[in-house]
Amino acid sequence: MSRLSRLLVLMAMAVLAGCGKPAFSDAEKKTIASLALSALPPLKTDTTNRYADVPAAAALGSTLFFDVGMSGDGMVSCSTCHKIDRQFQDDLPRAVGVGRTNRRTMPLAGVAHDPWFFWDGRRDSLWAQALAPLENPLEQAGNRAAYAHYIKARFGERYERIFGPLPDLSDVAANASPLGSDAEKAAWNAMPAAQAEAVNRVFANIGKAIAAFERSIAPPRTRFDRFAAALATGIQPQGDDAFSPEEILGLKLFIGKANCVTCHTGPRFTDSSFHNTGVPPVANLPPDRGRMDAVAQVEADPFNCLGAFRDGDASACGELRFMVKAGPELIRAYKTPSLRGAANRAPYMHAGQFSSLDEVVAHYSTAPTSVEGESEIHPLQLSDRERAALVAFLKTLAE
Repeated sequence: MSRLSRLLVLMAMAVLAGCGKPAFSDAEKKTIASLALSALPPLKTDTTNRYADVPAAAALGSTLFFDVGMSGDGMVSCSTCHKIDRQFQDDLPRAVGVGRTNRRTMPLAGVAHDPWFFWDGRRDSLWAQALAPLENPLEQAGNRAAYAHYIKARFGERYERIFGPLPDLSDVAANASPLGSDAEKAAWNAMPAAQAEAVNRVFANIGKAIAAFERSIAPPRTRFDRFAAALATGIQPQGDDAFSPEEILGLKLFIGKANCVTCHTGPRFTDSSFHNTGVPPVANLPPDRGRMDAVAQVEADPFNCLGAFRDGDASACGELRFMVKAGPELIRAYKTPSLRGAANRAPYMHAGQFSSLDEVVAHYSTAPTSVEGESEIHPLQLSDRERAALVAFLKTLAE
């Protein structure tokens, strides 16, 4: 960069600093206020889970979340990948439970605000999502009959105080599931329908308890939130709450030229929707088409909002009834992740394709073509200084 170019950048940053006062238009201030954690609405009542806000259910769910007995080999729990001291994620490119999976572990703070779950939205409620890893052979690798027996043996009294009497499991096979091994499938298929439904009910309630616990995991307030609060009241941010000229430039780029706020919007910095942003596949992994393949999975899930194990009525199922089921925009589309805390949880993207925020910003700046489908992003032509400023701003969401 020439001496003149450096001088112009420094002058621009000085103007942005406004002699110590951030220079934001009224429109920018309104956008910044909409991103603050103080603008996050209260959690909606989950009418599909009548136990969602029952403290005893959340307490049982917390116990199950950290219990390695909730796995096929007795070595893995939900917390194996969702580590409590790492924003409920694991810092790995792809999660490792009983085996190595093909996707990155998502953090859980504020997850109960989402309408869809997993990177591709293949489950439509937090409690239905909680069930999937329990039987996934690469994650917790158990089966629903074994879980029902385990609950009865170890947590029977707690379970019954919340959900009512457990069914008679004396004639239920020790291991049975419609998704398991050939032997487990055979045992499941041999069950009378009423018995299978009873096991499914216990299994669904396990998910509802875990979801009740996960609803309590909220994103913490950050430097950005303190800065936004001061900006909204006209008080000059002081000390650590003040933004540097570089961070101010990054915030302006985020809500302006870089257009990040189009998808990373609202207090959780996500629109909770699915987008193809041209993220490259990982070599040697099976083909992954994102949302395109998830539509059939969520429709087929017996624990979805229209299924027999939903509490309440079908009026709660608007997302599922009116979801987009086909179209090129679904190909390699993945959920917009929340950016809160993102600076402290590399690597990034659905399979850990990028090792740093610098690589993420460079990807969006250059906007490579998607290997399948059409990417929604376009080259931003950001300078090195602008890229660094964006990263500096993103770090304020993790401090």
